[in-house]
Amino acid sequence: MSLARHGSGPVVVARAYASQVHPVFMLPPVATALFGAALSGAFDPRLALAHAGAAFFAVYTAHVKDGYVDFHRRGEDDDHPMTARGCRLGLAGATVGFLACLAGVALLVPRSAVPLAVGLAAPMWAIGFLHAPQFDTNPVTTTLGYPVGIGLCLLSGYAAQTGTLARRPLAVAGVLVVTLAGVKVIDDAQDYAYDRSIDKRTVAVAAGPARARRFAAAALGVGLFAVVPLTVAGVLPPSAPVASLAFGTVAAVAVRRDPETATMLLVRGAYLFLAGLLVAVFFSPLAGAPLPDITVLGPYTYLATEAVFGAAALSLLVRRGRETLRRAAVTVAALYPVAYVWDWYTLEVGVFSIPMRTGVEFVGIPLEEHLFMVVVPALVLGIHETLHPREDGDEATGSEVRTERP
Repeated sequence: MSLARHGSGPVVVARAYASQVHPVFMLPPVATALFGAALSGAFDPRLALAHAGAAFFAVYTAHVKDGYVDFHRRGEDDDHPMTARGCRLGLAGATVGFLACLAGVALLVPRSAVPLAVGLAAPMWAIGFLHAPQFDTNPVTTTLGYPVGIGLCLLSGYAAQTGTLARRPLAVAGVLVVTLAGVKVIDDAQDYAYDRSIDKRTVAVAAGPARARRFAAAALGVGLFAVVPLTVAGVLPPSAPVASLAFGTVAAVAVRRDPETATMLLVRGAYLFLAGLLVAVFFSPLAGAPLPDITVLGPYTYLATEAVFGAAALSLLVRRGRETLRRAAVTVAALYPVAYVWDWYTLEVGVFSIPMRTGVEFVGIPLEEHLFMVVVPALVLGIHETLHPREDGDEATGSEVRTERP
């Protein structure tokens, strides 16, 4: 029986099998496996390549199995380059390749490290093989399968080199899993209409496209921001937040685009994120560099920070229109008396002090604190109105709220 559906001969068969190599989705697992090795410091290149090979064959297994199920069993896809027999042979070959690489890892690592290194790597193949039809019908597993596989690539790559796990690889793996979960939700939303027609339970189908998009944005935000406290705690090097800033810029644009465009941007942004983390961890370009010292402004330091964040708050509110700006002003005014009493009391009893200030006081508290009680709630309201815009006709003209009646 033929292995390829569109011709015969070794060249056609080779092309059919090569068609299952999807660089966009295969490069991150392989690169992350090598990243895990790099996290260990000086690493054994032979061991790193053997482990990266295992990651490659695990993802190849997923692609062949997915195509086999979607075309030959479900009838979802319009075409596929391989016959059912060709798919089964491809799965067998990918499994043999994975086991060979795994055996290479087991032979190259110290005997004491074999259980951890192999135990973390073996599930990579299981996730790939069970992707369809088991995992891709449940919102949780269809979303987390690929991100968890990426996390395992990193952890097993590190464990293969060191025989242990540490805070840094665990932290990076966690960040990648959460961030890529957001990317995966948006990726799955591309097929929302079709998945819904066949009752395929992705997050978009289960929760609706709008909620799925909000969940994806939240996952991206949590994953990218997590780099900051991990850096402050000393788990990640000082330059790691630069990687989050780069990917965050891409994500801010992507989350407002259609699913296809958003996925394209986010996948490429994820490459940038991974590369940035690799540079930060492996080369530590900002190691030993002091934090920018804005106290050179002397007594105007606190005032300057309020000017910056106040300008940001005002720009967000003005962007939403005059009616939003008016509502925000009313809310800030209503909050101000409570904030004033709270602030005066905490200063009076010595809860905190403000050394970098002008020294100008007004009705018992520093000038800067009066501004603080306006800027902070205004910034909160500006962010809230940006994330949750009202669909009530709030334009620059300040039109009234319209409520549709059934």
